[in-house]
Amino acid sequence: MKNENNTQGYIHLYTGNGKGKTSAAIGLAIRAVGAGKRVFIGQFVKGMHYSELESLKRFDEIVIKQYGLDCFIKHEPTNKDIQAATDGLNEVTSIIISNEYDVVILDEVCIALYYKLFPISSIVSLIKEKPKSMEIILTGRYAPAEIIEIADLVTEMKEIKHYYNRGVEARKGFEF
Repeated sequence: MKNENNTQGYIHLYTGNGKGKTSAAIGLAIRAVGAGKRVFIGQFVKGMHYSELESLKRFDEIVIKQYGLDCFIKHEPTNKDIQAATDGLNEVTSIIISNEYDVVILDEVCIALYYKLFPISSIVSLIKEKPKSMEIILTGRYAPAEIIEIADLVTEMKEIKHYYNRGVEARKGFEF
C-alpha cells in the first residue's frame, strides 16, 4: 500500500439523522484491529446493553466503556447524566493524552454536546491536542459546526426510509 507508513492520524465524523453512525465506527474499529492497531471506544449517553458490546468482547485489542446511564433522550438530562458524561470525558481525555491507543472512538459525543453535557470547547481542544498519529472518530446526530469544521472526514447518514415508521420496534441484533 502506498500510504502504509503514514503516521498522520485524522478526525472522522459520522453524523446525521440516519442509522449507521455507530456501526460505521465499529466497522472501522474492526478494520483497525485487522491492521494490528489498538482501539478504545467511549460511548457517551449510552448506558444500556447493546449487542455490539457482546460482539466487541471477541477482540482483545478493543476496549469499550459506556459513560451513560438510562436513556434520557425523551426528557432533560439529570445531574447524574451530566456527571457520568463529565467523568467519561475526563477518562477519555486521559486515554487520548496517554497515547496508548491508535484509534479512539467517541460514540454519541455529538448527542452529549447537543444536550450540553459538557462544553464544545472541551472536545475541540481535546481533538486539537491529540497525538499526531492517533485516529479519532466522533459519532452522533446534531454535530456542531465547530466539530464539522475541524474534522478531516465528515459523513452524514441521511434517513430515506425506515421500517420503524411502520411501527416496527427495535430488534435485538439489528437496532440494539
